[in-house]
Amino acid sequence: MTQGRPLLNRRLAEFGTTIFAEMSALAVRTGAINLGQGFPDTDGPEEVREAAVRALRAGHGNQYPPGPGVPELRTAITAHQQRRYALTYDPDTEVLVTAGATEAIAATLLALLEPGDEVVALEPYYDSYAACIAMAGATRVPVTLHPEPSSGTYRLDLDELRTAVTPRTRLLLLNTPHNPTGTVLTREELGAIAELACERDLLVVTDEVYEHLVFEGEHLPLAGFPGMRERTVTISSAGKTFSFTGWKVGWVTAPRELVSAVRSAKQFLTYVASGPFQYAVAEALRLPDSYFDEFRADMRAKRDLLADGLERAGFRVFRPAGTYFVTTDIRPLGESDGFAFCRALPERCGVVAIPNAVFYDHREQGAPFVRFAFCKRTGVLEEAVSRLKTLAA
Repeated sequence: MTQGRPLLNRRLAEFGTTIFAEMSALAVRTGAINLGQGFPDTDGPEEVREAAVRALRAGHGNQYPPGPGVPELRTAITAHQQRRYALTYDPDTEVLVTAGATEAIAATLLALLEPGDEVVALEPYYDSYAACIAMAGATRVPVTLHPEPSSGTYRLDLDELRTAVTPRTRLLLLNTPHNPTGTVLTREELGAIAELACERDLLVVTDEVYEHLVFEGEHLPLAGFPGMRERTVTISSAGKTFSFTGWKVGWVTAPRELVSAVRSAKQFLTYVASGPFQYAVAEALRLPDSYFDEFRADMRAKRDLLADGLERAGFRVFRPAGTYFVTTDIRPLGESDGFAFCRALPERCGVVAIPNAVFYDHREQGAPFVRFAFCKRTGVLEEAVSRLKTLAA
């Protein structure tokens, strides 16, 4: 070991191989149905794929695209924000295209945080949040979403959120619709968050990649609330909405000063990426409302298929209001350790899931909960449900 110290720097020492890699490898080894990692098993719209082919053949984006993203995509993003949410952004100065939402999150946190800053994030959270906060040298402060078995939902305690904010808090990191719980923050909750951010002069980063997958309630961008546009970095991407996760096309919308800061970090990460796919995503964002309605209806049907099957198998199910994940409680099955349960499940009944504890700082809070993805073909979900029902035997 060089100089007698570990090769991996101490900020990342707690982050090893992700649970997704472990469970996906287990799925391959056992031949299990992989409902762990959240990627579709079918491609998105044919016309969008063909748009990428046309861009490749025309030589669009085969060399480095512009640093902020191709103008066609930036214009399509601003048109989407205006049409959907009445939010107006300048495509030349207030939009930044990134290598997926993951890079957008990394660049934003690296740009806006200093060592010693605190970041308040809703727990459980997407695993890259913790890693990016650590790389920035900041401290994560989790506020736990609490399960309510009686309503089958998770809820945010606004008093806990207020208490978590200290003089060292730099920003709030939100995700709605929320992975993994499926929670969609309400107008009242978002209004309270906006008031807190304005009162304490906080920046807010919102991860809205599941914006088009809301089954109950509605998606309300925080940037649309009073006083929030000037302090909010909104992040989204094409992968979840159009089922082309491998293209890695994401974006940031924010005021000029915030976009400039994020771009300063982003240019030293990938610099640019996904050139031809940017042209295709520009066309995807202009698809008619019927595409988005049909996509959401299809995912709602798949949610209900899997959730109903999980209930019949003996799980307590938290039916999501958004995203394409279902969180379950394994205690009715006589289990309490999500890690052990998920590692044994492929051999027991040929299905892979993810233990929610990996998304928590307070591991004990997430210990008995397990997440299943339903962004799969209907036949695959039906087979998974058939296999899982052996747990109830």
